[in-house]
Amino acid sequence: MNAILTTTYWEIGRRIVEFEQGGKVTTEYGEILLERLSKDLTALHGRGFSRTNVAQMRAFYVAWGIVQTPSGKFEARGKFKELPGNSSGAIVQALSGQSALAQTVSAQLGRVAFPLSWSHYVRLLSVENPLARAFFETESLRGG
Repeated sequence: MNAILTTTYWEIGRRIVEFEQGGKVTTEYGEILLERLSKDLTALHGRGFSRTNVAQMRAFYVAWGIVQTPSGKFEARGKFKELPGNSSGAIVQALSGQSALAQTVSAQLGRVAFPLSWSHYVRLLSVENPLARAFFETESLRGG
């Protein structure tokens, strides 16, 4: 259940960034957009879509990507903008908890199962340093 909820929140974040914001990570009208989406989602689906939670969904999508591996499995990966020794500034993706994060995608749902609960990812989002965030994610997975 946690995996479905977390994946749903990631998908909402993806839709906000890709469709509502035209692929841009931030927009000039971001606060107004989040407030409007919060009200619309709450009216349609009930609780759980406060402005803060909707903002966290968007941040979750921005921080964690889902990529398909050659084996046909999907992996959730933390996104890093600047790593030591990366002078190009390109986004480099590092996988934490490699075997635990590799999940088979349900052909019917087309979604990846995130190994941690939503509350874990919300807590990890508060860690600003992406390398520290990856460390804490790995330790959470390792510690069960």
